[in-house]
Amino acid sequence: MRSTHLRTVGAASALVLAAAVIFGAAPSTATRALHTPHTTRAAVTDPQIAAIVVAANTVDIEAGKLALSKSTNEKVKQFADTMVKDHTAVNKSAVDLVTRLGVTPEESETSRGLTASGEKTRARLGALSGEEFDREYIANEVAYHKLVIDAVDKTLIPNAQNAELKATLVSVRPALVAHLQHAEQIQAELGGKKQGKGKHKH
Repeated sequence: MRSTHLRTVGAASALVLAAAVIFGAAPSTATRALHTPHTTRAAVTDPQIAAIVVAANTVDIEAGKLALSKSTNEKVKQFADTMVKDHTAVNKSAVDLVTRLGVTPEESETSRGLTASGEKTRARLGALSGEEFDREYIANEVAYHKLVIDAVDKTLIPNAQNAELKATLVSVRPALVAHLQHAEQIQAELGGKKQGKGKHKH
């Protein structure tokens, strides 16, 4: 039982690390969370997982809104618009689910940390502009989605107790993978040959 709780805490820590990578938070904080799971005794419950999911989606929604307001690159703007729409839809599904189940999402250190880190990254990215902003935003999206997918696969799905919550996580996974692949494609274009209107892949 305890090992299951620790694996769940590990997933939460992975999301904290994801936030740290994206938002430029002090890496030592995230690393400490990942490498000292035994110091965190409380298990992450389904209500806490629900709150983590909502926080993680909100982080990407807000980053996408920032990109929509700052970027002039059409591909980056289209990606950001997809992030806002898709993650808003996931949050709606999560809220609808817990409402139907009569469960109140419960904030934890992880969900609060994600929210706080989101505010930091908006300040950091907000100071950038042009191609530098585009590269940083997309690089952060690649790192974020890789770590969140890893957490979903290895911990959130295996440890979700409620069948509907587990099913929701499973159903969201393909979209996360698609987001990652899309971000990696844009990253390659931004960092490699600068193709203004060369290759246009829908």
